[in-house]
Amino acid sequence: MKSFFKTLLASTLGVIIGSVILMILSIVIFAGIIASMGSTENYSLKEKTILTLDLKGSLGERSESSPLNKIMGNPDTVGLEDILDAIKKAKENDEIKGIYIKAGALNGGLANIDPIRNALIDFKTTGKFVVAYADNYLQNTYYIASVADKVIMNPKGSFDFRGISSNLIFRKNMNDKLGINYQVFKVGTFKSAVEPYIQDKMSEANRLQRTSYLNDIWSHLLAGISESRTISVEALNSYADRCLTFMPADSILQYNFVDTLMYKPGVEAYLKTLVDIEADKKLSLASIDNMTGVKFKEAGDKKSRIAILYAEGAIVDSGDGGGLFDSGATITAEQYVRELQKLRDNEDIKAVVFRVNSPGGSAYASEQIWNAVVELKAKKPVIVSMGDYAASGGYYISCAATAIVAQPSTLTGSIGIFGLIPEGEELSKKIGFSFDEVNTNKHSSFGGPAYGIPFLFAGFSRSFNDEEKQILQKYIESGYDLFITRCADGRSKTKAEIDSIGQGRVWTGSQAIKLGLVDKIGGIEDAIKMAAEQAKVTDYSISKYPEKKTLFAQILEDSFSNSKLQTLKFFMGENNFEKNILKQHIQSFDMQMAMMPDRISY
Repeated sequence: MKSFFKTLLASTLGVIIGSVILMILSIVIFAGIIASMGSTENYSLKEKTILTLDLKGSLGERSESSPLNKIMGNPDTVGLEDILDAIKKAKENDEIKGIYIKAGALNGGLANIDPIRNALIDFKTTGKFVVAYADNYLQNTYYIASVADKVIMNPKGSFDFRGISSNLIFRKNMNDKLGINYQVFKVGTFKSAVEPYIQDKMSEANRLQRTSYLNDIWSHLLAGISESRTISVEALNSYADRCLTFMPADSILQYNFVDTLMYKPGVEAYLKTLVDIEADKKLSLASIDNMTGVKFKEAGDKKSRIAILYAEGAIVDSGDGGGLFDSGATITAEQYVRELQKLRDNEDIKAVVFRVNSPGGSAYASEQIWNAVVELKAKKPVIVSMGDYAASGGYYISCAATAIVAQPSTLTGSIGIFGLIPEGEELSKKIGFSFDEVNTNKHSSFGGPAYGIPFLFAGFSRSFNDEEKQILQKYIESGYDLFITRCADGRSKTKAEIDSIGQGRVWTGSQAIKLGLVDKIGGIEDAIKMAAEQAKVTDYSISKYPEKKTLFAQILEDSFSNSKLQTLKFFMGENNFEKNILKQHIQSFDMQMAMMPDRISY
């Protein structure tokens, strides 16, 4: 027996030591790769430089540099923050003579596209040039490119122009076959997040709201292109109905969407003529990343600062709630309450711009962040700047601000609450599970035992009974009442007024300002100016939060996180590890959700 334990201990230590060594070697390799890429700190601009805006990948509020993406050669998330800063620096630096837009496949909504377009229009007031080129134009990137002095397309390229859509995948019939049922508790006629689970098509209310905001966004996009390219809105709609995606490039030129057709080498030759360099000389191009190493010429007073707090993604309670396989940005109540408290207590921070880009999430987490915003506003102005989405929980955390600024195509509102709770009673019978229980009180086993099948189902073993359903519905209604109370207090309206424009209905920024849900149409620069006015400061600097992690810090964090998972799997065993994840997922489930999962296809 002693020999067995010695062997087990030696094997365990060997695995742990081997994992640590492998982790250290990986860090060294990653660090070497990063070092070989060079640093963008203190980047020096050369004469006759052109800023290149390579618009591809995912457009987020802030850039995200993934170590894995670096190794695999995949594009990182490009940050709206970095793009706007790059254009602003290009405007104030004489070394930069113009901007070259390389319009690729950029995954981003129009509300976050608008600030880029507006920044380019402002850049053009300097007299410097803007040239745009694409092999294949998409609607959202063409909306940016349309402001260029010259819009160029590849002679064999394509021009995707056919209108915008909002699509849903309905899972009800599939769930019926599997034996999975979703129990719905909600307040809000327009609260549509639950529909894919309980219906096989959109409700009329959902179809109405989607038609309304899609047409509003499309009208805004057409108005911008019409002004830039002097094509009437009527003509643009006529072209969209023809589905120009499959039209030859000559037709796109004829319709005045582009100024000329060129292959990429021809574009580079044309750029050389604009900066007056010889044909055999190499162009001096500065990327968005390069521009992060260029300092702003006017930094402002360090003792008088406007803070920008970026909040992007779904709103969740904490970062350790069973989401080991979750991905994407999140707004964690635990973290953001701390961030807001720090900004409140920092005497150098005179006002805060709270940049919100979120479709919502946990109602409980939203309430915690709302309270922190209220406490911050008691000491200094808080201006919310809305991105693509600030809906449902995203509006919840915004409504207490001193003022709200949104883009015309921001999706906001969606003031409503729902609970979507899965039960797999029929599924359990199909796979041979059975359950039994002993309870001390009437509702000791509320909803029955929880169980799960990895990657298929996690939920309760039976349907709620009538009394349990009544309890849950009252709970959801109380959540909605609290939501509209917060909105009414924040927007100086009655609860009845908020309820009349609430009920889960989604509005665009243009619609929301008429309803009193938003104070001003504009971008983050407008929010900063408003914050400075509210704080009565003229000489100020900008500070951005949360502080961004360095790529090396991300590598360390990812490596330790992965080592932790591997160690847990080793000691718990694969099956127990998966069961534990399912248990955490169920236990961390929030019965009250303030969420708007709608997405628009451009």
